[in-house]
Amino acid sequence: MTDQSPIDLYPSRFAARPERRERIDPVFHGQWHEGAPLSAEQAASFDRDGFLVLPEVFTEEEVTLLQQEAGTLLGDPATLDDETLILEPGSDEVRSIFAIHEQSALMRRLAEDQRLAGAASFLLDDEVYVHQSRLNYKPGFQGKEFYWHSDFETWHVEDGMPRMRALSISVLLAENTPNNGPLMLIPGSHRTYLSCVGETPEDHYKQSLRKQDYGVPDEYSLAELATEHGITAPVGLPGSVVIFDCNVMHGSNGNITPFPRSNAFFVFNAVSNRLVKPFGPENPRPDFIASRKVTPITPVDGPLAGADRR
Repeated sequence: MTDQSPIDLYPSRFAARPERRERIDPVFHGQWHEGAPLSAEQAASFDRDGFLVLPEVFTEEEVTLLQQEAGTLLGDPATLDDETLILEPGSDEVRSIFAIHEQSALMRRLAEDQRLAGAASFLLDDEVYVHQSRLNYKPGFQGKEFYWHSDFETWHVEDGMPRMRALSISVLLAENTPNNGPLMLIPGSHRTYLSCVGETPEDHYKQSLRKQDYGVPDEYSLAELATEHGITAPVGLPGSVVIFDCNVMHGSNGNITPFPRSNAFFVFNAVSNRLVKPFGPENPRPDFIASRKVTPITPVDGPLAGADRR
């Protein structure tokens, strides 16, 4: 396996104007079968809409374990790798902690859980590995927005992800309400690849993890997509799961309520879709954002067990 880029099938950040291209990759890569981790209706819904909401996948006991672990990670940042800790723009509030599956045994076990990794492997029809993991915090009153974007556009340009054979899974650790800045998605937008304008500067990740300036879709194209497909904001109780395709357009508003929002977030990439040389800047982003260590996951059945942090 060489690190040379194949033909760029999804160019972005080169042209003077944004372009809309039809997706050339499948969404649901396999076929439904008896014993699959998702129902036929769920697989069809993911294929059609680009996302899937699974209510209360994890038990109250499991949610409590995860919430305690998230609180420990947030409350003791000295034990974390400094560069994995991302703060809110203009604030000392934590926005995200990256590489959580490498800094917490419980989060590693969560990433390997059949309910997550098994579902990802089924939808992508391949063995999977963790491309990225993080805890997202949106504190009450001060939580900033995440602007509209397609994850794949960034992963393709800045990380060298060749094809659309990846997905994200968000495990809700606090109740997502219509008011506290929940994830918003444009259903059906995953069928359209929207290129962005502006050549990416080197080491753009140092700024983009707090506030993204490149890889941001233009307002006219966003308005077209939203007008065509609408916008939905899934809500749910802690322990619920949202699975969404790598190319679905999504974002979230700021949180000015007193009620914080948090989630454990894992990106699963197909082993066959491992990263190559970035299609934009010369240097790839660091491993804590985009792993080049391809370690296939063997999904683990059973309830989450309490695990000490590494």
